[in-house]
Amino acid sequence: MANMLDLNIESLSGLVVPEIMVPVLILLATPVVAHFADRALFRLEGASSVRKQIDPTRQRVLRNITKVLIYVFGIGLVFYSIPELRAISVGMFAGAGVIGIIAGFAAQDTLANLVAGISLAIFRPFRLGDKLRITDEYGIVEDITLRHTVIRTWENKRIIIPNHIISKDPIVNYSIGDEKILKFLDVSISYDSDIGLARRIMMDEVKKHPDVLDINTSRDISTPGIPVVRIKKLGDSGVTLRLLFWAPDQPVATRTGYDLLESIKKRFDKEGVEIPFPHRTIVYKKDLPKTKHLKEDKKK
Repeated sequence: MANMLDLNIESLSGLVVPEIMVPVLILLATPVVAHFADRALFRLEGASSVRKQIDPTRQRVLRNITKVLIYVFGIGLVFYSIPELRAISVGMFAGAGVIGIIAGFAAQDTLANLVAGISLAIFRPFRLGDKLRITDEYGIVEDITLRHTVIRTWENKRIIIPNHIISKDPIVNYSIGDEKILKFLDVSISYDSDIGLARRIMMDEVKKHPDVLDINTSRDISTPGIPVVRIKKLGDSGVTLRLLFWAPDQPVATRTGYDLLESIKKRFDKEGVEIPFPHRTIVYKKDLPKTKHLKEDKKK
């Protein structure tokens, strides 16, 4: 009797161990396969011949989709390799409609990010390395995943923006087509200052700056007569002059604007062009003239 019991235990253990080992091996192999597949696609992305044929943005999204599919396939194999779970899965699929509705409501943002990420890869409003202004932030696209996009700002901060937000908000892409930008700079002078002198100073400084594009040598710039200084408005304290000039790209335009503000201010001080400041006249209540009806009330 004891011998028969030992044989039954051995036969059962021989059946149970393989059934347990198969799903365990699948679980261990799934992340390994996903890692090697991602590395293979990464090397393919770095190849110069392939880089010319496949857009890096689509390649990055393809890598993310491949990893997700491998994990989904691995989990499906685990369910299929366990007979008990395989039987349960039939009942699960029978109620898949109800479960899908519940899961859809519970994961609306996740699904929206997934769909938006695939849409960004297909329609490509921006690509890896593009310079963008989005949600009032300026930066360079560093990474695009199925859930979010990573923007590196001027301050070297990383902004993680969900894809469904990017798909809804307006995007200013400085890298599509031509990166040159028309920059404007507003400077105010007092009403007593000479407008002609101020205009000449501003034009001299902008023409001396090395980063300002010369329209005479840049034939591809369509706007003629730049750089130029125009009167923008007549304010309460002075006249506002607007300087327009072309720069190679947005970062250079911003840096050039800072340089021109400093050089123009120094020239204004040197040549007697006054920059206005607000004037206020303070009148104390006791110094105000008394009205006629107040005097009559005092007499009464």
